Amino acid sequence: MNGKFRLVTAMLIFGSIGVFVKNIDLSSSEIAFLRGVIGSLFLISVSFIVRQKPSFKLIKENIVLLLLSGAAIGFNWILLFQSYKYTTISNATLSYYFAPIFVIILAPFVLKEKLTPVKIGCIVSAMLGLFLIVNIGGSSPDGSYNHVLGILYGLSAAVLYASVILMNKFIKNLPGFETTVIQLMLASLVLLPYVLIKDHMDFSGITSNSLISILILGILHTGIAYFFYFTSIKELKGQTIAVLSYIDPISAVIIAALVLGESMSFRQIMGGILILGSTFLSERLEAKG
Repeated sequence: MNGKFRLVTAMLIFGSIGVFVKNIDLSSSEIAFLRGVIGSLFLISVSFIVRQKPSFKLIKENIVLLLLSGAAIGFNWILLFQSYKYTTISNATLSYYFAPIFVIILAPFVLKEKLTPVKIGCIVSAMLGLFLIVNIGGSSPDGSYNHVLGILYGLSAAVLYASVILMNKFIKNLPGFETTVIQLMLASLVLLPYVLIKDHMDFSGITSNSLISILILGILHTGIAYFFYFTSIKELKGQTIAVLSYIDPISAVIIAALVLGESMSFRQIMGGILILGSTFLSERLEAKG
């Protein structure tokens, strides 16, 4: 399986996350915790199979950033899963794809990068796109949708993911696969006390459908998809990765329409194009820089 095919497969897997999360009858923090535990255990097993030994010296040198980024990943998942609960998968995914825009906004302060007119244009375009996708009308089958709240959760998740992107730029000499395994393990450890205090981690009433979905989320969407992603990006150019990454949000919208019957108005489609176009341009600018 070549690098491009592995990356496309990973993006298609990521695109179906929302459908499975909506099928799990647990709190967002419990889902995030179990995803981290199952995913990290799977990847640890894979590292033994491919004989990739961790460098404890490099881990120790980067432990503070790994701990902070691991915590950010865990709480990022919680907020994203909350977004799925309150709005459509399309809205949640598009608001989550604001992460590169937040990187542009934060980069001048964190990375000392210049905020050019083109980058400001990307921010304005994405903001306009966000305004267009917000749909305060429409409801879920059980009437539980609150689109504005759901999109706010998605944007909050995007802020945390942007912080992970920025923190990873300061992690030195640690391979991407190894970094991810450690971050997933630390995410689980950080989330454990939070889940114990908030939800008491009572899985006694979990249904068989929820159990199957959480196993798929942990093994397929985290373990296998992350393995495919990090082994493929070593073989591909940055622009190829940027282009193929958009299979994730596009497939998420299509899968949500086919499986859950979600639909988007013309206004929301235009908003999605503005957001994804802005993030694509920002990634192209980063690749050239």
